[in-house]
Parts: sequence; C-alpha cells; structure tokens
Amino acid sequence: MATAHSVVSGSPSPLNSRRRFLQTAASAVAAPFILPSGSYSKPLNSMLQVANIGVDGMGFADLKNIGNHPKAKLVAFCDIDSNRFEKADKEYPGVPHYVDYMQMLEQLGDKVDAVSVSTPDHAHARASIEAMKRGKHVYCQKPLAHTVWECRQMRLWADKTGVITQMGNQIHSNLEYRLAVRLLREGAIGKVKEIHSWVGVDGRERTDYLDRPAKEKETAPPPNVDWNLWLGAAPERPYVADAYHPFVWRDWQVFGSGALGDFGCHIFDPLFTALELTAPVSIRAEHDGINGEIWPGPERVHYVFPGTKFTVGNTLKITWYDGKLQPAKELAQMPETLNLPKAGSLVIGELGNAVIPHVAGPRLYPLEKFQTFAYPRDVTGTPHWHVWINHIFEGTRTDGGFHYAGPLAEAVQLGNVAARFPGETMEWNTETMKIAGKPAAEALLSKTYRKGFEVSPA
Repeated sequence: MATAHSVVSGSPSPLNSRRRFLQTAASAVAAPFILPSGSYSKPLNSMLQVANIGVDGMGFADLKNIGNHPKAKLVAFCDIDSNRFEKADKEYPGVPHYVDYMQMLEQLGDKVDAVSVSTPDHAHARASIEAMKRGKHVYCQKPLAHTVWECRQMRLWADKTGVITQMGNQIHSNLEYRLAVRLLREGAIGKVKEIHSWVGVDGRERTDYLDRPAKEKETAPPPNVDWNLWLGAAPERPYVADAYHPFVWRDWQVFGSGALGDFGCHIFDPLFTALELTAPVSIRAEHDGINGEIWPGPERVHYVFPGTKFTVGNTLKITWYDGKLQPAKELAQMPETLNLPKAGSLVIGELGNAVIPHVAGPRLYPLEKFQTFAYPRDVTGTPHWHVWINHIFEGTRTDGGFHYAGPLAEAVQLGNVAARFPGETMEWNTETMKIAGKPAAEALLSKTYRKGFEVSPA
C-alpha cells in the first residue's frame, strides 16, 4: 500500500568546490529556511505517538525517518497487505498491526498523536482527513491527494482543525533545494522570465498494460491482500496480479497521478517557494494520445501563473516535460561538454540562468558570468520528517504544511486534468474552482466515491 520514490541525480557539477560543500553540508541540521507563523496544538505526551498507514516502499522510508527522531514513538502499523510488514517489524519489533486505518484510529484513540499516510494517491485524502478530524497531526506523501477538490479539502481541514501537517516532498527541506530557493529569492539571476521543468519517466513507465487487463487475467486476490480496502474510494474492479498492487498503480488514472503527480510536487517545489507562486490561470497539455485508463506517454504541459515580485511581467510561463522530453540545452547557456540533468528545472532570468537538478546543487550559467559568484555558505538541510515533528512540539506551522502543499498539489493535478483534453487551453479560476467553458474538464476536478469510502468536505 505504500508508495515508492525515485531519486534522479543531475550531471556532475563543474564547480568542484561547490560540490564538496554540498556533500559535506547536506547532513547538517538547522532551523527551517522560511520561518513559520501561527500557533497550534502541541502533543499531550512527552513522546509523539505516530501511527503509520502504508509501511513498505516509501512508507518504510517515512516510518524509519519518523521513528529515528528522539521524541517519536511508532505505535501502530497499518497496511492492507500482511506481507508488507516484514521490514517494519525487523526495524521496530512489537508494534501492533492493523489492516483498516479506520479501525486503528477508533481503537487507539488518544494513544495516537499523529499519522503518516504513505498509500497510493487515491487513498491519501480520506486517510488524512479522517485523522485530522480526530485531531491527529498528519504527514502525507505527495502529490497530497488524487484530485484538485481533494487537495483543496486537505488544506481546508488542516486550517479548520489546527493540526500540524507536512507533505512528503522531502527535498523541500534538503540543502540543495533550499540553496536554489535562496539564489532565486536573492536575485542571483535577476527577476525570472520563464521556467522549464522536466523528469525522465512518463505516465506509462511501470505497468505492462496500456488498457484494462483482459478478463482472463482476473483472479481472486491472495489471502494476504484485502482488495476491498486497497480499492477504497475507487470504483470496483477485479484483482489482477502485478497490474495494480503493490506499486504499478502509479500509471492508472483511477489510482495514481502519472509522472506529473509523481514528480511535480518535488520539481515545482523550489519554484513555488522561491517565487511565491499561487494558482495557475491557464493550463494546456500536449501529447500523443490518452485513453480512460493509463496516463499519457511523453507530454508537455504549459502553465501560465500570475507574476510575482520575483518575476518579469504580469505572468510567468512554466513548461513541464516528461518521458525524456527536455527543453533545448541551448536555453541554459551551459558549456557544450555538459548536459541538462535527467530531471529538474531551468530557470531563465534577466541576468542569467539557474539549473536546479532533482536532486543536486543548483548551478548558474553562463559559467563565465558567474565565475566569481559567491554561493551562500550558511544554507543547510534538515530531515523533512524531523521538521514536522519539531514543529508539532513547538506548536507552530511548518513551511511545507498543507496551507502551502495544497495549492502546489492543485497545480499538479490541474495538469492531469488538462492531459485528458490535449491541445485545449484550460482557463482556471481558483476562487470559484471553475474551468471556463469546459464542463467535461471541470467534472474531473473531483470524482465519485465508492460507498463507505467518501471524503468529507471541510
């Protein structure tokens, strides 16, 4: 039930001294880069009692990084697949197992202070909101939720309940992204003119299927899998071995969010943070075709955002590429001997360009212009999970909470709405949650829930 996560390294930096700095400083711990505000409820216990929903794949990484905080205690593991408890049990023996997180929340009550949600995308919203409704602090994996409406409700429930939240785009707290934010905010390349962002995978990367599996592939689920709970809010469909669970769900529209959902909340994150981006005003997708089951192959998604004090003009264009598509290398003004990283962003400014790899230190180009540039030496990274826990004990909001992650995830999922209507421009009104003149697209902002798995509106 847990997600997995890929880390793609960029090409080697020509600035060897900078690379050594990044390598040696990456493990340093410091206060959050952007100071939070507000006051929220603190845990009642001296140890933060955390329940984990989804315990293998990215769920194991989440529980291990939460569990190694000196003031965190793991008190429950929940997964619909009993075969996926093994690694967690070896690391933290004796923690009770649950199959249904609703039963877990009801039975444990005040014995749980906080919940980590590491499930397929289609299950994020209900699990997180049911925890928030009970006053539990929530750490939820990206892309936060499966639809634009769910992302909005996640933010509203966090505001309504006052719990401390964090989305699992963990590079948000890494040195590399924090340094990129610092460079952009301090005007190292001047005001920003346009941005290109990309990742090497596409929406058909993991599954062998391009359409719904044939009926002869359908079988009864194995005894270790509660298929009803795995489906959750999604419409009924038969179990097919190795088609959906444990991780190939990412490519299916009804369960996952494709390449854009997988990586958009990572790669857009330093851009949203540094430039104070809000909601896009228009989105248009381009690709070779899509059906009603699998996300498209290589695509471009063109976003237009309102300009900010860090950008040139009244609007800012951001183009997303996936499936090995990239912008022209010449736009970066980098040396012929270097290539763009496999994933990241190219930020084009008035005074130069920044390449922000996923995950490596940012580089400024053209090199001859920045030969004497002094990179900041006081930027450090903090384990993202520990930021969340520290703020719970402080009673203060994190800078990666759902108030921030909600709009970021909405922008990502709007790209996935546009992907269903290639070539059509979607004009988005974030206040009314309307897409002008596109009722079919507007219908995809939300979805119908299977009875018993509804998501509560705030």
